[in-house]
Amino acid sequence: MEDFTVIQIKAIVEEAKKAAYEAASTYYKDVLGGEDRYSCGFAWVNIYKIKGNTKLGKKMKEAGLEKDYSGAYSIWNPSGLPIQNIDTKEVGARAAADVLKKYGFEASAGSRLD
Repeated sequence: MEDFTVIQIKAIVEEAKKAAYEAASTYYKDVLGGEDRYSCGFAWVNIYKIKGNTKLGKKMKEAGLEKDYSGAYSIWNPSGLPIQNIDTKEVGARAAADVLKKYGFEASAGSRLD
């Protein structure tokens, strides 16, 4: 994996959030008709296999990312949409994970019902 700078990590995260927002917004509009309905829950992106005591791990923390209980760096609700529908949030989380993978990160979307 490339040795990213803090600025590059922040830019990658912003690109991932933008992709998540666009994908989730499209899903919300086209599939749900703009109505926050059906199952509610949470979605996030996990970034794996980066130890916190490495150069990259320290830069991830400096860029504002935090580890969760599993040891992965997490971005909760990467789309930022203020809705409850879990399907919409999952679409956004998968789009964000795809951007992170493009840069060589091992990333995956996660979710759970509320």
